[in-house]
Amino acid sequence: MPVERTGDTAQTKLGSWMEPFSAAFTAPTWRHVLVLIVGAILSPGRRTVASALRVVGLDQDPRFTNYHRVLNRNRWSSLQLARCLCRLLVSTFVPDGPVVIGLDDTLERRWGAKIAARGIYRDPVRSSQGHFVKASDLRRLSVMLLPGIPWAGRVWGLPFLTALAPSERYASQRQKRHKKLTDWGRQGLLQASRWLPDRKIIAVADSSFAAINPLNAVRRRVCMITRLRLDARLFNPPARRKPGTIGRPRVIGKRQATLAKRLADPKTRWRRLQVTGWYGRGERLVEIVSGTALWHHPGRLVPIRYVLVRDAADELRPQAFLCTDLDADPVDILRWFVRRWSIEVTFAEVRRHLGVETQRQWSDPAIARTTPALLGLFSLVTLWAHDLYATQTPAPRTASWYSKPLPTFSDALAWVRRELWTHHDFHTSAATTDLVELPRTAIDALIGAACYAA
Repeated sequence: MPVERTGDTAQTKLGSWMEPFSAAFTAPTWRHVLVLIVGAILSPGRRTVASALRVVGLDQDPRFTNYHRVLNRNRWSSLQLARCLCRLLVSTFVPDGPVVIGLDDTLERRWGAKIAARGIYRDPVRSSQGHFVKASDLRRLSVMLLPGIPWAGRVWGLPFLTALAPSERYASQRQKRHKKLTDWGRQGLLQASRWLPDRKIIAVADSSFAAINPLNAVRRRVCMITRLRLDARLFNPPARRKPGTIGRPRVIGKRQATLAKRLADPKTRWRRLQVTGWYGRGERLVEIVSGTALWHHPGRLVPIRYVLVRDAADELRPQAFLCTDLDADPVDILRWFVRRWSIEVTFAEVRRHLGVETQRQWSDPAIARTTPALLGLFSLVTLWAHDLYATQTPAPRTASWYSKPLPTFSDALAWVRRELWTHHDFHTSAATTDLVELPRTAIDALIGAACYAA
């Protein structure tokens, strides 16, 4: 069933959903973009340009190279699209209150001699504390909105800005200055703050971004929350300088006890509280101690609020967190930080359902664009499903052996696929062609299999 090639795709439901992004492309490129997005959503396997064209019935189009040029040659700004997506997500899911965003990197497993941006990194999935595994992959840094999705009943990580962070060897081979992962993170957070100038932004990240210089660079525009070492050097603010004192003013005061010592001190006064959504495990009863300090390293310092946490059931190791907002409530700090678990879930979902790591582009522009586009597609599907859930609430896919009370991303993707199949203008069969009647149950089973295909 080939699809109409006269621009009907732009008139479908997808065309109205994608309208906010149309200004970033020329008219010919925009038509090709819509076809690629439809193909990327409906494709059940690899997310290559060829598979996208096949699923929409354009596998015999002699101008197929035009679709490849969208990714490897045509001029359009990924940053402009990221800004539009960021504002659209915030206005839809966080119309008021603080905007919580997450920052994390992931390794994209791609092979091929032509992929020059690959580097040697520690594989976080296969490594452990006592076992170090290296991998030759692409490293991506993604900035995600972390809102609560009403119809899903939990927090989702919605990517809106993703950057390729090449290795130091890649930069030296091209005689360019190497940009560290913390530099990419600093730029991403400041960019998000420029896009949302009137909103309070809370950024949560893992220990890779727990460095004094990046924290100082963003703390006046973004409230940063990350992990803190138990042996970090913490100090009181300096005492008030007396008049007539000679010499340089002190920058730190008396050193505080380390968090490790506070943890072992029986005189430490702990406060018990219940934290919801503790790393995907529901509620967790924890005990906390909080205070303010200057985190100091010779020549550098940053004011922070620390939160020392231990598990009331003594099942998890003690942890410490820092926040650059000294007035933040420790309970809010923990509730904001545990949203970071959704980032890892998103990385797993885009690999399972949107074909990340199955692309086959080799040019540098296409490599830089395809994975951010697929991560952004995760957010777009969530937006479109939210639009559909506003009018009706179909039950999630269940079975007698699997009870699922609330929808997951696979259900959202299946619903969007069903909507695209319904609104596409397909050619009907010719009058002389034999017709085969199928029972309704068989048709529903085929549609369900196509919509839920990975």
